[in-house]
Parts: sequence; structure tokens; C-alpha cells
Amino acid sequence: MARVSRRPGLLLRAVAFGLVPALLVLPSSAQDQQQTGCELQGGPTRAVVRIIDAETVRLDDNLEVRLIGALAPRSPDMRPDAQPWPLEQRAKAALRDLVLGRSVKLAYAGQRFDRYGRLLAHLFLDRGGERTWVQGALLSSGHARAYGLPGSFACMPELLAHERVARAARIGLWSHAAYATRRALRPRAILRRRNTYQIVEGRVTRVAPTKSRTYLNFGSDWRSDFTAGVDARVLRANPAWAKSLAALEGRRIEVRGWIEYRNGPFINVEDPSQIETMDGDAPASASQAPATSPPQIRKRPALKRPGAVDL
Repeated sequence: MARVSRRPGLLLRAVAFGLVPALLVLPSSAQDQQQTGCELQGGPTRAVVRIIDAETVRLDDNLEVRLIGALAPRSPDMRPDAQPWPLEQRAKAALRDLVLGRSVKLAYAGQRFDRYGRLLAHLFLDRGGERTWVQGALLSSGHARAYGLPGSFACMPELLAHERVARAARIGLWSHAAYATRRALRPRAILRRRNTYQIVEGRVTRVAPTKSRTYLNFGSDWRSDFTAGVDARVLRANPAWAKSLAALEGRRIEVRGWIEYRNGPFINVEDPSQIETMDGDAPASASQAPATSPPQIRKRPALKRPGAVDL
């Protein structure tokens, strides 16, 4: 069992169970990890009285909670007369089976409310003497994808570890073409999924730093090809990780996020967890970082179970 750093009032323990990943993580330095580690503030215990959708519940005090970190499937057909989306219905049923009528403990990190006034929280419940992380259960069963929002990227390594269980087994949404990994070399196909959350895979042809952001280009024409961009604010918050981005040139990576249109299809990278490499060779730029904490791309430990979070 491995504990994250603890401070007064923080009730979180992170249990480092892990698994052999399909992907490799581009980690921050130890200094960066201290800023983004998995630390949650324990909240109250409430009863779930209603399942609003596959990632939102209502509590007995009438507050609504959005399960931050677990993005439920939505139908690609947004028309008013669209048929019910089976994957969404299954995810909603899974959430209902987990928490409806049960007491759950809330935990927070970063931004507390979204723009609709819903609480952004992690949920935990006790079942048969064991504590279950609701987000982790949904991810590892293939009923959600791991994601974060600006100000709410806590516990992404643990969320991604649970997601990898379902991806490796190709269960739930991971067996469906609507949630397949997109190829960076098909920018027109990616752009048809504008305003949706996608995972895009490809080889970085050029890393282009500018004053405002660093661009990861996946083709010869940045005006039409797929591009990922990291804003200067994110780079400043993760300095060692920012230096290691240059080593991604020529490497195959996955980028996850919302598809925008900026000349061509574009993903705005708000957190290091949105980028993962798909090969295991060490980056050439590791030696360019300070000797005290060199950023590097390394494998997760080969353990049997996914990373978990417990209160």
C-alpha cells in the first residue's frame, strides 16, 4: 500500500495496485507530481435518491453530483427524435445498481461546482465491508472513459489505470466503433467528431514551441492536419514535463480530449494525463532536464490490479 502525501483534513489514501498497461505514461517530475497528486478532501455522507443520467445523481439534500473523472457514453445522434443509446442506458443501469438508495461518501479536489451548479465529486460506498470507488467501478467495467476538466484532474493516474482494465478486455464501450481510437492521419474523419471527446493516436512529426503554447503536429500541414496544443499556463504549472515534450517528436502517442476546429482538428491539452506514449524507448531529451529530477517516459509497475483510491 502506498500513501500519497497527507495534510491535516485530507483523508485520502491511494492504494498502488496498478496493472500492466497497454500504454506508457509521460510522467511529471517529483516536483510536478506534488502539485497534481491524488489528494481528495473528504466530504459528507449522503443518500442517493435518484439517478439523473449515467454520470449524475441526486442526493437526499436535493443537491446534484456529477461524477468527475468518469465520462459516460452519449449517443452520437443528437437529433430530438434519436433512439435511446444502448451504451448510455447500460451505463445508467450500472450506476443505478451501484448507488441508488445507498449511502455514499463524497470527496473533492479542485473545482467544487460546475457551471450548472452541480457538485463535482468522487463517490465512495461501503458494500459488504469493502469500500468501492464508484468512478473506478464504472471505468473498469467499460461504462465510462477517464477524463478531467480544468481544475479537476485529480487522481487521473488511478482513473486511467481502471480504464485500461476495460480497454484491455475490450468490454463495454471499448468494444464499440463509436469509441474507437481515432487515427491522426485522418483529420477529416476526426473533424466530423467536432465537440466530442476522443482519443487520437499518431506519430508526432514536429514539436513546435511558441510564446503562447507548444504544438504537437501530426502532419506536414498544420493548417489542416490534426494538432494538439499545450497552453503556456499548463507548461508553467508542469515545468519538467514541459521540457520533456520535445522528446515526443517522431514518437507515437495518444492524445485524449475534446475535438475543436483550429485550422484543422485540434485537442487542447489541459493536463499531462491527456498525453500517453505508445512505445517504451526512453526519450532523447531526458538528459536535458535537471539532474535532480529528470523527466522520462517509463512503464508503470507490472502489478495485478488497477490503481485504486480509498478514503
